[in-house]
Amino acid sequence: MKTQIIYTDVLIVGGGTAGCYAAIALGRHEGLSVLVAEKANIERSGCLAAGVNALNAYITEGHTSEDYVDYASTDADGIVRPDLLLSICERLNAVTADLEKRGLVILKDENGKYVSRGWRNIKINGENIKPILAQGAREQRNVKILNHVNITDLQTAAGKDGKPRVTGAFGFSVNEAVFYDIRARAVLIATGGAAGVYRPNNPGFSRHKMWYSPFNTGAGYAMGLLSGAEMTTLEMRFIALRCKDTIAPTGTIAQGAHARQVNAAGDVYETRYGLKTSERVWGTVEENRAGRGPCFLATKGISKEAEQDLFKAYLNMAPSQTLKWLESGEGPSSENVEVEGSEPYIVGGHTASGFWVDTARETTVRGLFAAGDVAGGAPQKYVTGALAEGEIAAESIADFLSRAESAAIVGENPAAAQKRTEYESHLSAHGGAFTAEMLEEAMQKVMDEYAGGISCQYRYNESRLAVADARIRELQALVSSLAATDTDELLRIYEVRERLIVCRALIAHLRARRETRWHSFGENLDYPEKSADGQCYVNSVYKDGEMNIIRRPLVAKGVCYEHKN
Repeated sequence: MKTQIIYTDVLIVGGGTAGCYAAIALGRHEGLSVLVAEKANIERSGCLAAGVNALNAYITEGHTSEDYVDYASTDADGIVRPDLLLSICERLNAVTADLEKRGLVILKDENGKYVSRGWRNIKINGENIKPILAQGAREQRNVKILNHVNITDLQTAAGKDGKPRVTGAFGFSVNEAVFYDIRARAVLIATGGAAGVYRPNNPGFSRHKMWYSPFNTGAGYAMGLLSGAEMTTLEMRFIALRCKDTIAPTGTIAQGAHARQVNAAGDVYETRYGLKTSERVWGTVEENRAGRGPCFLATKGISKEAEQDLFKAYLNMAPSQTLKWLESGEGPSSENVEVEGSEPYIVGGHTASGFWVDTARETTVRGLFAAGDVAGGAPQKYVTGALAEGEIAAESIADFLSRAESAAIVGENPAAAQKRTEYESHLSAHGGAFTAEMLEEAMQKVMDEYAGGISCQYRYNESRLAVADARIRELQALVSSLAATDTDELLRIYEVRERLIVCRALIAHLRARRETRWHSFGENLDYPEKSADGQCYVNSVYKDGEMNIIRRPLVAKGVCYEHKN
């Protein structure tokens, strides 16, 4: 492979929502050089690639940031970081106004006010939201975009205090045989969460028709774990209630058309189980287990105008749902919409899973920051919350670099030669007994059957988790033997490597939380009730191939947590 060495002040890994907005914010600091590395193309990468029809985190009139913090805390049953949530909420409306100035169409009523969809979100025409953010990043004179480059590992070294500090990252081009040795004074991880860890709803060719971006593989989590960064609350999995088969969002129907969840007999069941995010899924699972399914959102009888609104709304983010209605000739006004739960995901934008960060969004590795779905502690952040965190991280990085000495490696870099050799070993290997796709399917089968996937109604116990851990370890041992004919296949190998590392961490977290705090998100059959011992953060550090669990006390409301190291 040809080697390319790049020096930069700031490396942003991931050009999605948080990554692009962090680049925009760092554009205000023209003295800093910024590089955005994205394995696809920032124009249409990440969770917003296909668009979105609402901004689900906004402080509407009559409400405050504290109201939103309380809502998110209640939904997560208290396992949140109030300090992180508040710092996000205080910026939600400002980043929304900035998006509108950049060209995002936000729906308004006859009085010129935003059209709300509930007290905390507003309607938009968001098909072009990602190109808007990409353009904003590209316009910054001090920002360079490196598309089609997959970052796999962080570079770290001991700082003056002897503790680890980030010094850059390694990666490769997915289009040509080029190895990248990127040396940076600070790194922002903005790679999103992890999809594809469990067996999905749909098989074969349609397996990528899922709720979360199928190209978010948990790369940031894996890089962080391998570099010794502390993670938090991975056991708070996210399982989405979605439209059957298309896996399209249901909130648009539930909130936009005020549709209730009903079983096959037409009985409203949602209130029997609770209205929290996890409880809506749990209720649907329980109704089906009791033989009262299938379950639906009761849209039959809505007006033709409301039906047209739903057609348009889904064209902004999940066109397959509108196409399904049109092709069948049965729209939501004439037929209820069947719903089902998705496979579990690890995503810090909806739950509290991710890097353990302080209010500056710095991780426990000095100079390494995290924002968006990859950052933990602050659930229900959605799009605008990811933007806010990207901005917070950017401001913190600029402040950090104004005080920190340079940490970039100059000259020979033995670790780079070792990593390039690792890449080349896959490219020069002959086809073996297994492919990356085979390992991925085996991994998903293990996680589905032994770690609480769809086939188990999201349930697990200690015995099954022990089997899952043993089998995931076996699959991990096979990764080094995988062969790639080009760098695109090399990308697939590293994506399955990342997912397997995430599996190890997730299993350790599920085993460590000995309770059932969030039905369906974490349905522990050995501990079916909540426990007082569960009033803590379950954190972890990966060292010498093993997951080490750390239990941290909850951060009280009104208190700001800062790293003591």
